[in-house]
Amino acid sequence: MQVQSYESKQLITRYWRDSLRPYAGLMTLAFAVMMIEGSALGALSYLIEPLFDKVFTPKGQPALVWVGLGIFGLFVLRATCSIISKYLMARVSQGSATGMQLTMLRHILTLDGTFFLKNAPGALIDRVQGDTAAVQQIWATLLSGIGRDGVALLSLMVVAVSIDPYWTLAALVGTPLLILPAAILQKYIRKKTGQMRHQSGLRATRLDEIFHAINAIKLYQMEGYQIARFGAIVHKIVRAELRMALGRSGLPALIDIVTGLGFFAVLMLGGHQVIEGGRTTGEFMAFFTAMALTFQPLRRLGDLSGTWQTAAASLERIYRLLDTKPSDPRQNISQNQSAQKPATDQAAPDIRFDKVSFSYDETAVLKELSFHAPAGKMTALVGASGAGKSSVFNILTGLIKAKTGNVIIGQRAILDLSNQTLRKMFAVVSQESAIFDESLIENIVLGQDIPPVMLAQVLNAAHVTEFIDKLSDGLETQAGPRGSALSGGQRQRLAIARALLRDAPILLLDEATSALDAQSETLVAEALAKLRTGRTTLVIAHSLATVRDADLILVMDKGRVVEQGNHDSLLAQDGLYATLCRLQFSN
Repeated sequence: MQVQSYESKQLITRYWRDSLRPYAGLMTLAFAVMMIEGSALGALSYLIEPLFDKVFTPKGQPALVWVGLGIFGLFVLRATCSIISKYLMARVSQGSATGMQLTMLRHILTLDGTFFLKNAPGALIDRVQGDTAAVQQIWATLLSGIGRDGVALLSLMVVAVSIDPYWTLAALVGTPLLILPAAILQKYIRKKTGQMRHQSGLRATRLDEIFHAINAIKLYQMEGYQIARFGAIVHKIVRAELRMALGRSGLPALIDIVTGLGFFAVLMLGGHQVIEGGRTTGEFMAFFTAMALTFQPLRRLGDLSGTWQTAAASLERIYRLLDTKPSDPRQNISQNQSAQKPATDQAAPDIRFDKVSFSYDETAVLKELSFHAPAGKMTALVGASGAGKSSVFNILTGLIKAKTGNVIIGQRAILDLSNQTLRKMFAVVSQESAIFDESLIENIVLGQDIPPVMLAQVLNAAHVTEFIDKLSDGLETQAGPRGSALSGGQRQRLAIARALLRDAPILLLDEATSALDAQSETLVAEALAKLRTGRTTLVIAHSLATVRDADLILVMDKGRVVEQGNHDSLLAQDGLYATLCRLQFSN
């Protein structure tokens, strides 16, 4: 797949439009302050001529104090302007970076499941955090450099030209030598920065894998193996960083050499004129001071080329992500359009899959799958791993898009609904319920304002009250990262309470009672029975004992329904379902 590239002009224009334009007022004020700070250098060099020609004379004593105070005042002015400009630019960079992070997260959350199958969580975290942080830090440096150092350089050049334009030309004699190396170094730095940012994403992915599998790593004694995997990536980042540092140091080093050449030329030309009496010592010292003061601004401006290439590489990665389009056409349906009428008029609608096919890359997952889940009934999907059961749930809820075929809920095709409207129809309880590092009450209500009476009913129905009463902080107890402070059964009961509050017409259960002890499984099963009442329920379960009471069992194999019926009728068929039952129950 061809990777989209962006020109520098595109990146600057887009970043200004999307992130910086709201801060135009603050940036204008910051630039004005930086211009004052930069121009103070020119004024400082300008005071050198009268210092030598008029102050350092037998009658110059009265003027010495005033010139000294003037020089001191310029330093105070520069210090004050520096504080103000840095504060203003911090507000701009922080605000723009925060806005970009929110924009990226908002966009990522609109993308469908196929995107997340191809992009690791760690890499996405690095995009949102690492790339925006890089742009934030570098952009502040760029703006400060252009505003402060650019104006300082300009004011110093004005002073130099006003003293002697020929000396100024002599000082700039080596400037053309910078053009070709600068162009080469820019491309080199951008390439190495892109490689470094890619490896940085892999580093975040490795850490994400390690911390999520920490128990398995310890039990299988994989510490050394994981350190080696992580170390290989870190070493690649170090190599890329060193090459970036080498590239970024190239242009300032060349500027040093060219500046030295300019100093030599001015010393030869101007020195002879001073010795011969054609110029005063004050004029030469003022010019020499102006040239000397250009040294640091010129080096910083030279370094900005590499700095910009670093920012450009991160901006490219950011905009490549933001330009990723959802593959699901439902994203183009506005919420207002789809909400003009309800998704279904039925309290518990039926569900139809009509010749639905789906492939991941070149691997067929569903092959013209067709079935009908009756309204208000419990339909179970069973079969071996890889049969396509989870893909059914993902297509039904709009997490991924079917390649061909139709899915109809009630009387409406899901392609006619926005994802927001579609997903309001579902409540989900899965084996790995999403529990956040918040209080238990926040994990249940999810920011909604729930009446206390309704909340109490839900907590009782989900058997949450039974363990909440034993906690010292009750509903304010923190669940911990990914619900680590809770048992599996407690996490499932929180998820059931959440589903009860959602009060959706369709219930999806994905291994909702697996990996639970007998007591927890009993409590969860009782809560699920209450939750299923009055709803169309689809169940995925590997344990066939949990689906024996289903109204309809769909037996899937290699992306197709190969058998269907209730438990007794499928046993009588003596097919795949009967084989699976014999295998499970004999064990």
